[in-house]
Amino acid sequence: MRSLPLTESDVEFSAIRAQGPGGQHVNKASTAVQLRFDVRASRLPPAVQARLLALPDSRISQDGVVVIKAQVHRSLDGNKADALARLQTLVDQAAHVDKPRRPTKPTYGSQQRRLAGKAQRGQVKAGRGKVVE
Repeated sequence: MRSLPLTESDVEFSAIRAQGPGGQHVNKASTAVQLRFDVRASRLPPAVQARLLALPDSRISQDGVVVIKAQVHRSLDGNKADALARLQTLVDQAAHVDKPRRPTKPTYGSQQRRLAGKAQRGQVKAGRGKVVE
């Protein structure tokens, strides 16, 4: 399936303070980003929405809102891009549908190799008995 590109207009960003060390600047600047994406109100196809909501991911709330927090970069723009990329990865994961597996029969050669291995293993085990004099 083709990729479903997301833009900044599809999501809601809010700037928050980043956690962790950072000196004097970290207490003043809100450079971390919290991204919110409402799956049910999005323009994604219904099948992708259903698979996205069914994912076992703690970032997806019961209301169908994906919340991603990004604070790796020191700039707001960098964190926005990081959060959007992580959301895109999540959507791409939900959009991907595995091809159904069609079971095949084992080949004649593979059956023969399997039986030969079993026979050889049986001979090894048969040779472990008590020695008769």
